[in-house]
Amino acid sequence: MNITDLNSLDEQAASNSFGTCCTSVAWIEGMVQARPFKDVDHAQQAALDVWANCEEKDFLQAFEGHPKIGDVSSLRKKYANTKGLASNEQSGVNDANEAVLQALCDGNNEYDDKNGFIFIVYATGKSAAQMLEILQARLPNDRVTELKNAALEQSKITALRINKLLGLAS
Repeated sequence: MNITDLNSLDEQAASNSFGTCCTSVAWIEGMVQARPFKDVDHAQQAALDVWANCEEKDFLQAFEGHPKIGDVSSLRKKYANTKGLASNEQSGVNDANEAVLQALCDGNNEYDDKNGFIFIVYATGKSAAQMLEILQARLPNDRVTELKNAALEQSKITALRINKLLGLAS
């Protein structure tokens, strides 16, 4: 799909396409309404602008569209809509040793218990050990700080997924 194709989709098809990039209904609706886009940069800026106007409930809804880091099987079961675009985002986890995977799982559970949402990180290009290091560095933060951190990471993930949607990244 290219930008012209995206602009020409009907609202339902556009919603479905944007839903593969982010699962926040408010963000999806904002992106559908922001069309037409002049180019990819315009679409990316619109994504940031729409995201900046989202609220906590919208962020949390977007976070629910992610598997826990280290739990790739949940990607297949629960989030089939984002599966195609998300499958390679955690590829660094696939090569991790069992101790690192267990620490990621335990840390993510602790993070979720503390903050009420899963640990969100732009995982592309990061090894499991690097993600664990980031998780451990963020665990002491308060919920407000982590909501901001997770929202920022979500915006990076969404940007990557928009590029994938438009055939600009693999």
